[in-house]
Amino acid sequence: MPSRHKDTKDKMRVAQALLGVLCVFVVCGCRQDMHDQPKLKPLAKSDFHPDHRASRPQVEGTIARGQLVDDSAFYTGKVDGQLTHDLQVELTPALLAAGREHFETFCAPCHGRTGAGNGMVVQRGFKKPNSFHIDRIRQMPIGHFFDAMTNGFGAMADYRAQVPVADRWAIAAYVRALQLSQNARVEDVPGERRGELEGKAKESTPTGGGH
Repeated sequence: MPSRHKDTKDKMRVAQALLGVLCVFVVCGCRQDMHDQPKLKPLAKSDFHPDHRASRPQVEGTIARGQLVDDSAFYTGKVDGQLTHDLQVELTPALLAAGREHFETFCAPCHGRTGAGNGMVVQRGFKKPNSFHIDRIRQMPIGHFFDAMTNGFGAMADYRAQVPVADRWAIAAYVRALQLSQNARVEDVPGERRGELEGKAKESTPTGGGH
């Protein structure tokens, strides 16, 4: 019995010794170099470069992927620094439908669904914007509306992060459609459709008669 007990204790000592050796190898494998890697951290000081900056300036002419702005009018709403009068996307019914959807999502809370400046947040005390239908606003280049959405205007914050470039042009086109809807003239109707318009006007005109 004593011999068997001694064998058990010897085996435990051997196992503990092997475990100790294993721990030594594991600890040696976790070198401090894994924590203190030879790298330069952003905004850290570096003695390697003459200006002592770890972060290096971009190479001149470098453009990040997806940030190429090669069409000033499309991306800024301006040509040679002046607001453009031309819509920078093709005007289609689909464009106006998209413009209406985005306008009612992002713009109508302040400007109202007709652009009169009486949106829901205005009715609750927010500063009232100018109506899109006053002469001064109607005469502004369409690039003004794109620029306002891109950079903000007065109390209005910019929406460049929320609304992509093409969708901003869709909204600008829809604003023009709203303006036209409130200030349309018969002369604005294509000649081949004026007869249809006049016929509908006659149908809606009350006629005299007995009670």
